[in-house]
Formats: sequence, structure tokens, C-alpha cells
Amino acid sequence: MPDTVAGRLVLIAGATSASGLAATRALVSAGARVIAVGRDAAKLEPLAQVGARPEVCDLTDEAAVAGLAERLHAAEDAVDGVLHLVGGWRGGGGLAGQTDDDFRFLERSLTALRHVSRAFDADLRASSAGRLAVVSSTAVARPLAGGANYAAVKAATEAWARAVAQGFAKAARDAGTPLAAASVVFRVKSLDGLEDALAQRFADLWTVEAAEINDTVVELTDPAL
Repeated sequence: MPDTVAGRLVLIAGATSASGLAATRALVSAGARVIAVGRDAAKLEPLAQVGARPEVCDLTDEAAVAGLAERLHAAEDAVDGVLHLVGGWRGGGGLAGQTDDDFRFLERSLTALRHVSRAFDADLRASSAGRLAVVSSTAVARPLAGGANYAAVKAATEAWARAVAQGFAKAARDAGTPLAAASVVFRVKSLDGLEDALAQRFADLWTVEAAEINDTVVELTDPAL
């Protein structure tokens, strides 16, 4: 049966943004326990003030992410949800302007997703309602030359999230149990003005059966439009 996020342990990867703060507020308000992860302790302080447990970690460092998982497991905390907000933008200048430096900067988001999703995959599959969500871009469907690096990384992000979804489905099928974990892609043109909408849609993932949302793409648009 559909559940709620209340009582769930949710990790926000790359939490030190307006979207991370909005998600923390929504989740804490709904009764979830929130772990806010970022690289800068000072930037995590506002999240701690609204009820999150801050964790300093470089999510592009595989060993550091493994250490984070070990700390949580040592405290007998298993993660029920992951919201991946590690991102950023660089682009412009047409195809000639798509530099390797910019690509490597953008690629950090995908690297972090790979590390985090692998470190907590067993937790999400073991949860009675595990949820993973990533934020992608409408640029995947309509890539532009001046944003080719960005669109390529977001396309890879979606592919990784879909592979996670297939892993969830296979694990449940092999075990002969109902699907309880779901991986979802939120696709936006820009998160500006959509921070609260993203937060609520993520929290609402627990109110829907995993089988209905696993391996889906959800388009988020400005609710004022």
C-alpha cells in the first residue's frame, strides 16, 4: 500500500542549494529524517538549522562516499531515499565552445551520482519503500550546440537512473517479492522558481506504489503557468 515519507531516512546529495534547502524543509515538515550532504560545512549550517543532519563529504570521491555509508550503517541507519542535486551549468559559445574543462566540471554530477547510488543501492532495495530521484534537463530532449556538454551529461544521468530502476526491478523479480524501490527522473528547464515544487513532488513519491513510478520521467513546470 502507498505510504508517506514520515519516519524515512532521506539523503540529499548536493544539499547546499536553494533546492536542497526547500527539499529539507518539505521533508522535515513531513516527518522525515534528513541527511544533508555537501562539501562545505558552513554552507550546510542553514540546513542544520531547519532540522537536517549535516554531513561533509566530497561526493566525487568514491572512498569518501563509502566512508559516509559506513558512518550511517555504524549508527544502524539505513537510507530510504536519495535526492541527487549535485549539478551546475557551464556552456555557450556553440559547439566550438564546449571545452574539456567545462565537460569535466559538469561530469562531477554524474560521478557523484554513480558513487552515491552504488553506496546506497542495497539500502534502497532493502527498504520497504526506497526512492531515488535525480534532476535532469529538458535539454536532453532538445540539445543545443551551445549546451552540448551539459545535455550529454544530463543524458548520461538519465541513463544511469534508468539502469538503477532496472536493477530495482530485477532484484524484486529474482526475489519473488513486490517491487518496493523506485528510481525517478525529474526533468526541468530550470529549477529557478521550482524549488518548492520539486521538494513536494519528491516527498510525494512515497505516496505512490513503486511499480507505478519506477523508471519514469516526470516533467516539472512552473505551477504558475
